Amino acid sequence: MKNLIAERLTPWQLPVLSGILIGTSYIPFPPWAALFCFVPLWLFWNRQTRLKHVFLGGLLTSFVFTLIGFNWVTYTLHEFAHLPWPLAVVGMILYALLAHLFVPLAGMLWFWGRSRFAWNDRLSLALMAMITVLCEAYSLTLFDWNFGYSWYGAGAPIFHWAEIIGFKGISALTLLANLPLYWAWVRRREIRGKMLLASVSVVFALLNFGGLWLKNRLPEPDASLNALLVQASIENSEKLAAELGKGFRQEIFKRYITLTDQALEAHKDKKIDMALWPETAFPAILGPEFIDQEYPSALRAYLHERQLPLITGAYGYDLLKRLPTNSLFVLDKDGELLPAHYSKTILLAFGEYIPGEETFPQIRQWLPETGQFARGKGPSELLTWNGFKIGAQICYESLFPEFSRELAGHGAEFIVNATNDSWYGAWQEPYQHMYMTMARGVEFRIPVLRVTNTGISTVSLASGEILERSPIYRPWSGLYEVRYRKNPEPTFYQRGFWLVPVLLWSSLAVLLVVGWFSRNRHPDR
Repeated sequence: MKNLIAERLTPWQLPVLSGILIGTSYIPFPPWAALFCFVPLWLFWNRQTRLKHVFLGGLLTSFVFTLIGFNWVTYTLHEFAHLPWPLAVVGMILYALLAHLFVPLAGMLWFWGRSRFAWNDRLSLALMAMITVLCEAYSLTLFDWNFGYSWYGAGAPIFHWAEIIGFKGISALTLLANLPLYWAWVRRREIRGKMLLASVSVVFALLNFGGLWLKNRLPEPDASLNALLVQASIENSEKLAAELGKGFRQEIFKRYITLTDQALEAHKDKKIDMALWPETAFPAILGPEFIDQEYPSALRAYLHERQLPLITGAYGYDLLKRLPTNSLFVLDKDGELLPAHYSKTILLAFGEYIPGEETFPQIRQWLPETGQFARGKGPSELLTWNGFKIGAQICYESLFPEFSRELAGHGAEFIVNATNDSWYGAWQEPYQHMYMTMARGVEFRIPVLRVTNTGISTVSLASGEILERSPIYRPWSGLYEVRYRKNPEPTFYQRGFWLVPVLLWSSLAVLLVVGWFSRNRHPDR
């Protein structure tokens, strides 16, 4: 009886094992199992004869790794949605069930194809890997993560290949490495299996040496700026009260100027080209129509007196749509508001808009407390001041390579990212979001200046080096000398942005064609 129970339980431990390997290989963990984390799940899939079991195995894997790698969603539901902790835990469980359905979807597509076309073992496994890679690359997730970021978080030089194939390309290579390691495990007692393991190790080492070569061949910067980052660590309750006009505006404004003054005093012997305040840091509406109101006037007077240029997050107002905007504004050293500003384009669902509201306006009546913001025009132009060409991003817009590619295409010399991560806790998300933001600087080889409300505020250079990092949930300021290139050359990834998707889809097509002709040659299989 005991042997029978063990026989039944052991196969289902494989998807759980994959979930643990994946979840503990993503930031802030090192990617210790990234090259073989899907092997247990694939072993499980390959033994199944029923579609339901393939689906449930994939769902079990995604459920486990989501609980491990993204458990900060529980804190977010409590802090952002104001759910009691028990309901937040229930919400986390539902999120873990639904967030990464690309895993069971990949298994179902593969199983259907194997059943329908009777692929041989080698072709079947190759297609299993390729379908998993493509499902991961095109998955619809709230937090657009991938395995490429893990190598950056660990400091492995392989991340420098992002300037050639992007972090999504590195992620695809990571997942594809699971295929030879699958065979190495299956044939672990044979010399062939040992040779496969050695081959993967050699290729991985060569890719890391190649990453160092890519870094060392970067051209030297020919310009620099001194940027002062200010992180006031304002509590969410205070920000919300200020946004609703219920106080705290004066206190928030005072904290920012006090912290900025302390930094100016500490660095009075240095020239400061600009100060940066985070997303919605300024506690009032900015814009030409509001510049003479109390807080904009006070800000203008403060900057004029200190002769300090400022880029700050603040609420703007779209006069045509009659809605507020989440924006970045530039004020010169005399406190004058420059006409060009950027408004956030990729809005947060159920935080800054309600999906489907334009088609079904009555949804707004069901969720009256949900924010309603106008979208910006996208990365269609740069912010400029004193000759600087500045690419603007707000919060998780940094997670989308195509967004930063447009900024680089317009000639951005560096990117300024303003963020408020105070809704997510101090454990995983601040580190995940930071590396995912800084990754754009590696792909396009331009510095990224990231200023946040509660951390992590920092600067990454074109080399991928991340400078001093702010503490989390503490008031802080830091002055950075940021070296960059005027008129930076486009990277290979910027020019060949669609190369990796084309290669992946072409490889899938070739494998399917091979399977088709193989089936026609052996119709009795």
